[in-house]
Amino acid sequence: MILELDCGNSFIKWRVLNNAMPRVFAEGVVDSDDALVEVLRNLEGLALSHCRLVSVRTAEETNKLVSMLVGAFGVLVACAAPAKEMAGVRNGYEEFERLGLDRWLAMLGGYRLAAGACLVLDFGTAVTADFIAANGEHLGGFICPGMPLMRNQLRTHTRRIRYDDLSAERALVNLLPGRTTVEAVERGCSLMLRGFVLTQLELARSYWGEGFMVFLTGGDADLVSEIVPQGRLVPDLVFVGLAMACPLS
Repeated sequence: MILELDCGNSFIKWRVLNNAMPRVFAEGVVDSDDALVEVLRNLEGLALSHCRLVSVRTAEETNKLVSMLVGAFGVLVACAAPAKEMAGVRNGYEEFERLGLDRWLAMLGGYRLAAGACLVLDFGTAVTADFIAANGEHLGGFICPGMPLMRNQLRTHTRRIRYDDLSAERALVNLLPGRTTVEAVERGCSLMLRGFVLTQLELARSYWGEGFMVFLTGGDADLVSEIVPQGRLVPDLVFVGLAMACPLS
């Protein structure tokens, strides 16, 4: 079995693939290295042989996690690394090493699935947009705060804005002007997110007309899916690219 990990700054997304039949054996999200090891140890029938991971953490933090996995499960661990070019995609950053690895892998996955020009939109703690031309050239991208960052900044810097996550979820049943603080904040942030997305679509059309695919990924992708009817929702797009960057025999 193969363990795949997407190690973000706040959470670790994980899944286990069955080698014999390429399908997901188990998957989930945890908030710490210890929680990951614990949940894996409690999986009945788990028999790991390999692990591949992408990490946006520091080298020290990533190495610590790798050591824990090797010690707990005796697996061989492959870590995705920056590249100037891979699988037909050419990194568009002036310093290619500085492009976030999760973005890079999502781009690889999107280009593979599209077999042509594509716009990759990833909705996590931050929201990212990346443009990949039909010839594999990465034209660059944008980064803006995602819903968690916008929400938390308002909660942190405005004393009278206080509400829980359940209230936030209920506030998004529609996008009418809010009649409570939680409605005003959540709907306002959601509309900002939608505005960002619509701007990216306009830019993509200025490049390619209608000849491109749109990929939506990340935990908050469903918040904008209705305004991108042509978009393809691929929750595990980073894992598609991870398998390309770290192939295992």
